[in-house]
Amino acid sequence: MKPSRCIAALLIATSFSSVAMAADVVKIALTGPFSGGSAPMGVSMRDGAKLAFSQINQRGGISVGGKMMKVELIERDDEGKNDRGALVAQEISSMGDVSAVIGTVNTGVAVMGDKYYVEKGIVKIISPAAGSLSLTQWSKAGVKDLPIFRFAAHDGIQAQMVVEKALMFGLSKVAVLHDATNYGVSGRDDLIAQINRQGGKLKVVAIEKFAIGDKDMTGQLIKAKAAGAQAILIWGIGPEMAAVASGKEKLGFRVPMIGGWTLSMSNFIDTAGAAGNGTLMPQTFIEDESIARAKPFILAYHKAYGVAKIPSPVSAAQGYDAALLLAEAIHEAGSRSPAKIKLSLENLKVTVKGAIADWKKPWSKWNPSNVETHEAFRRANTVMGKVQNGRVVLANPAEKFVMEGVSTK
Repeated sequence: MKPSRCIAALLIATSFSSVAMAADVVKIALTGPFSGGSAPMGVSMRDGAKLAFSQINQRGGISVGGKMMKVELIERDDEGKNDRGALVAQEISSMGDVSAVIGTVNTGVAVMGDKYYVEKGIVKIISPAAGSLSLTQWSKAGVKDLPIFRFAAHDGIQAQMVVEKALMFGLSKVAVLHDATNYGVSGRDDLIAQINRQGGKLKVVAIEKFAIGDKDMTGQLIKAKAAGAQAILIWGIGPEMAAVASGKEKLGFRVPMIGGWTLSMSNFIDTAGAAGNGTLMPQTFIEDESIARAKPFILAYHKAYGVAKIPSPVSAAQGYDAALLLAEAIHEAGSRSPAKIKLSLENLKVTVKGAIADWKKPWSKWNPSNVETHEAFRRANTVMGKVQNGRVVLANPAEKFVMEGVSTK
């Protein structure tokens, strides 16, 4: 055989081999900010999902139509930037062989990029982004058949809990501080909506915003203090919230700080130090080995990544459980087709035992008039956490039973 024919034959054989290999894998994309200010959330989510898929692959993969298929992951760093996130979504949605996507931390990234997944009908499970606009944008647009699902306690749940906690403290005047991101603005609006539902029991005496990168919150805090605020209700995504905690201490403005789940991130807790103690936030997962359900996941994560503390435990556990749910949906669909996986996610038959809870049909058929059809979490799955000496603990130890995992339905 001539050399040219040998090369051609080898290329053909290699091509067939690649096709055969591709036929034996399920391609899933993981996206999020793996660098930048939101990285604790993005990296933790990614590594939680990777841990789940690694365990699945070690058991032989996912049974799809009677054939065992390994999971092949595609990772993309959106850097927490809206335009970068849109480019990532464009790239993934154009690949043609991706069955589903897990990820997105920043609400603005979801708003900018998810339209490409919707156009191509590619399944995406948003985790851990909680901004309401991530799903309500599709409700407002009247989209009839949505392949986007969320696996996080959305802002409506969190804002309700924050306001409830302020009322439990007997407060009547609060200041609302938020960052200028889509997430911060969305959270501010949810907080104010929840306060307005209280019939005048709680009054907002100051609303102040700050930008990503701001390190001095003196101006905002002086206004809040002068207005008589008895607590700071805060919504943001980055270490800037640590500057609020530190600023309160410097001003002697010792009032409670209550806000969104992102206050549990390492870049708040580690940066704020002692000034962060007592800060309260909703949580779907607590990194506490005394919680029987959580312990195996915590130990496995620590061992896999060589850490003693997860940068964002909520993000990691949600990434892990989202991966388990997606794997079950692919199995029940008996296909790698995004359209069939979407239908399967809406009609899961098996209860999936995760690090957070036993998930029994967490989603249902999309209804544009009720975004909770594609929301996995309910108020009953969420507890209030508190910063204590560098870690998040249960604000109310009696709620430990919730962390042992009740079903979402």
